[in-house]
Amino acid sequence: MDQSGQPDNLHPILSDQVLYDGASVPLTFTGDGKLLFTGQRRRCLTVEKQVLGFSLEGSSIRVKAVVEKRDGICCFGSSGDLIRQSFVFEPQSQDSLTLWSQKLRDYIDSLGRPKRLLIFVNPFGGKKSATKIFSEDVKPYLEDADMHITLIETKHQLHAKEVAKTMDLSKYDGIVCVSGDGILVEVVNGLLEREDWSAAIKMPIGMIPAGTGNGMVKSLLHAAGELCSASNAILTVIRGYKRSLDVATISQGKTRFFSVLMLAWGLIADIDIESEKYRWMGSARIDFYAVQRVFCLRHYNGRISFVPAPGFEDCGEPTSYHGESTSEESQTQELSLKTEHHEYLGSDVKLENMCWRTISGPFVSIWLHNVPWGGEDIMAAPNAKFSDGYLELIMLKDVPKLALLSLMSNMNDGSYIKSPHITYLKVKAFMLEPGARVDDPTKEGIIDSDGEVIARGNVTYTGDQKPLMSYNKLQITVDQGLATLFTPK
Repeated sequence: MDQSGQPDNLHPILSDQVLYDGASVPLTFTGDGKLLFTGQRRRCLTVEKQVLGFSLEGSSIRVKAVVEKRDGICCFGSSGDLIRQSFVFEPQSQDSLTLWSQKLRDYIDSLGRPKRLLIFVNPFGGKKSATKIFSEDVKPYLEDADMHITLIETKHQLHAKEVAKTMDLSKYDGIVCVSGDGILVEVVNGLLEREDWSAAIKMPIGMIPAGTGNGMVKSLLHAAGELCSASNAILTVIRGYKRSLDVATISQGKTRFFSVLMLAWGLIADIDIESEKYRWMGSARIDFYAVQRVFCLRHYNGRISFVPAPGFEDCGEPTSYHGESTSEESQTQELSLKTEHHEYLGSDVKLENMCWRTISGPFVSIWLHNVPWGGEDIMAAPNAKFSDGYLELIMLKDVPKLALLSLMSNMNDGSYIKSPHITYLKVKAFMLEPGARVDDPTKEGIIDSDGEVIARGNVTYTGDQKPLMSYNKLQITVDQGLATLFTPK
């Protein structure tokens, strides 16, 4: 507070007469980061929210910003469409120009924005539009923000994982994935397989929607009331706000896969994976194939066990299962590995000390979700939080086909979980024992995590790559807030 009793940030850092749009106008830079000026009407730009960067052009300074499409006069952001717009000011002297440049640079630097980005573009995902999206909708914003970028077009599956596993972290302030959710998953798995994983996984990751699902970026932008668009997503990265994200470890013996989005078995997995043959349709392939699967509904034998979150302790029946235990020798080995900073081995949660519950099949679908949205139009888990240390379990045991069609039509707003056929709860840990189809015991199912087939049974979907795990019992634990994402404020 100053002597007048007013907050210091309401007083100008700098105020001057400048030429703007051919006229001499007052330009003021306030302590709370606003540029105030008058043209045909009073204007205001909030540096933190709207200004991308600036450049000096002779005796002028060009401020590069984003404004609302309708008029560009509002100080505050909105969920509406944004456009890039430049504002050119000419101070009265070279000294004044230098001072304006210094004050703007100091303020922007104080915001902690990233300056160096490693960008993955997946040209094969979704409708194969990622390269165009980057060129037309992402790169111009990065140029306005004077970002230094290293661009990598992924050439094959797991390319991004290989790079993340070996990259020099000191060269970058963040990683950006112009893709669907698959490249994000590869990056997280690559970072966690490094010897310096504990430092690597703190590298913030940004998402630009350019794939089939786009569930993670949809979850981030929707939580802030923003449209799921490439421009809003890259603005999220440029502004540099961060949030933590839970990471789930899927384990089977010594084999591990790190998941950030979901795990599915049964109906959802079958739709997600078997619809790949319709990939040319983009996201519409999901709806198209879902109808086929509903009318030829499959039921799977099996069993699930879980550690319920507080408030869900009455779900299922008590079980003697207490999590995958390890011998004293193997526990010592794993502790030694963690001490030596070898690759990440999963959550330290002591499963044997928890109260497990169990539910037996048959099941139509088992779905675990880490974030609210499974895709741009699928709100899979409306109660999910990014870093609460729990997964949402959505279970479907039996349902008439017409009721299932109605239920699936309500997935775009999450209201489907109110169906009496759906069991929805939060879990801390989970175990899946997948079985064969009820109608034909010679056929088994698919276990899908984050869009990848991690296990498949007999006489089922055949992909190009060997699954990471066998179609057998696997366990999932959650490490709260392990990863870091760029996020809207």
